[in-house]
Amino acid sequence: MRLAALGRLLDRPLTSYYLLLGCSALLLSLGLMMVLSASSIKALQDTGNPFYWFLRQSTSVAIGLPVMWICSRLPPRFFRLAGYPLMAVSIILLIMTVFLGRTELGAQRWLDFGGFSIQASEPAKLGLMLWGADLLARRARGGLIEWRQLLLPLMPGTAIIAILVMLGRDLGTTVVLMLIFLALLWVVGAPLRLFGGILALLSMATVIMISVEGYRSARIEGWLDVWGTVSGPGYQAAMGQIAMGTGGWFGLGLGSSRQKWGRVPHAESDFIFSILGEELGLMGTLVVVALFALLGYAGLRVASRVKDPFIRLAASAAVAWITGQAIVNIGAVIGALPITGIPLPLVSYGGSALLPTLAALGMLLSFAKREPGAAEALAARGPGPAARALSWLGLGRPAGIRRPARRRPTTRHADVKGPT
Repeated sequence: MRLAALGRLLDRPLTSYYLLLGCSALLLSLGLMMVLSASSIKALQDTGNPFYWFLRQSTSVAIGLPVMWICSRLPPRFFRLAGYPLMAVSIILLIMTVFLGRTELGAQRWLDFGGFSIQASEPAKLGLMLWGADLLARRARGGLIEWRQLLLPLMPGTAIIAILVMLGRDLGTTVVLMLIFLALLWVVGAPLRLFGGILALLSMATVIMISVEGYRSARIEGWLDVWGTVSGPGYQAAMGQIAMGTGGWFGLGLGSSRQKWGRVPHAESDFIFSILGEELGLMGTLVVVALFALLGYAGLRVASRVKDPFIRLAASAAVAWITGQAIVNIGAVIGALPITGIPLPLVSYGGSALLPTLAALGMLLSFAKREPGAAEALAARGPGPAARALSWLGLGRPAGIRRPARRRPTTRHADVKGPT
């Protein structure tokens, strides 16, 4: 009976919508708390203000939430058209990064504009996803297409983005871009032999990138022998695993991390999951993993329930991007994968990564409203709490509720009494 009730609950039209909204809100809130906890010591030492990085992240959230809300109300046609200029702007920014970018930790990925910095490879993920989804949707409009048509111009465009990112020595973002590319090909029905050839080519390119950069070879060495290289390339991985192990089942308590006192490098960004494990324990890390799993399930549910090929492609690519990046980050922290230096979506510090992610989630919310029965369910739901609060304050009527028309008083002849 319980399984049947759960099945009926998951089969509701707005299940995807609420899962996407709830998981995003929980991960974002948890991320703000963890950024405050993980960055307070370093911020106090560097700036004298323990809330410095937290306030910057809060500003990014304050900008990103309206972007997410706007994207959730836009039609699919907007996203189809937006992919082309966004792809062009991303290429221009990546070219600027190659020549003018700031190098940090062995990667040239930052562009400085006045008082703020952007990472050009982050909007490139969103641009590649939208551009590639629209391109393949147009190709598949007439029915089945040959696999050779799938690669032109999708593969050259992806190669341009990937090469520019690799020139900035950012292997982690290159991996995420390839996940988006492979997800698009998988959804459109590319043959397995094509995947085999592409994966072989990517493996060869990865080996070359690792061999030509000394710090990447050192990272692989540190990953293969963490405790044997703890005084060198394995230091960050070892400190992260110590933090995870110290947390136990339920953690030391929020704000009680010991490893954030200068022991775990980049505790507020790349290795925030280790601080989360130390403070909230195994239970806290499992909650985060479950939230990302539900987020991925909701995105794939949207992709499977709609008929529009563009929505299927874009939703699947967004899931591959966000959940794939989470898997790579968490895998690096727990030692299952080499350290790549990419953030944990919605949780790690960084506005350049947060804003495109929130835009992609807003897009998924917009797509979730196109599921069968979702529009009717939203219309029948009535006004939300914000609209009701405004109406209680006398600032407006709840959305979707019209003021009833005034009726003119009518007088029946039988009711009219004559003079007595």
